[in-house]
Amino acid sequence: MKVTNAEITISAVSQKQYPGGFLPEIALAGRSNVGKSSFINKLIQRKSLARTSSKPGKTQTLNFYKINGLFYFVDVPGYGYAQVSKKEREKWGQMLEEYFQTRETLKAVLLITDIRHEPTKDDIQMYDYLKYFNLDVIVIATKADKIPKGKKEQYLKRTRKVLQMDQTDPVIAFSSQTGEGKEAAWGVIKQYL
Repeated sequence: MKVTNAEITISAVSQKQYPGGFLPEIALAGRSNVGKSSFINKLIQRKSLARTSSKPGKTQTLNFYKINGLFYFVDVPGYGYAQVSKKEREKWGQMLEEYFQTRETLKAVLLITDIRHEPTKDDIQMYDYLKYFNLDVIVIATKADKIPKGKKEQYLKRTRKVLQMDQTDPVIAFSSQTGEGKEAAWGVIKQYL
């Protein structure tokens, strides 16, 4: 997809702040610092629309990015970051729960993982949680440029096995450095728009 227009519309913490209308939404979930912002920036060919940070736990709101006036990417707070207080984590949990359970325009969730490592307990919990609510999940395994080329299938298989993924859910190797997986990701995302 050629992106000609991308803008952050709103950073929301509750339902009453979500954008109105009926545009489809694709949410991005993943551990803090796994590369959600880099993924968005690579897909839309912009260097810094989605702010990247070397400090995990930076995203603390639901960030709605309107793409070509056709749909939203919704970047949700990362999980699994220990330096955030328990109270803050609970607040995020409620915010995510409200969004994932009530948002009718949510069409699919991109679960961003790091291909170099086995999915964490938090990744497994998030995948299971999303499936419990019958959401379509697309696993984007980032940092694909950091593994040996010949081992990619092996790493993807491991991700699929550890998450106990449904056979119908795709898993895509992706690199925000090289652009690998960009077309494949767009191909799957377009099916939901």
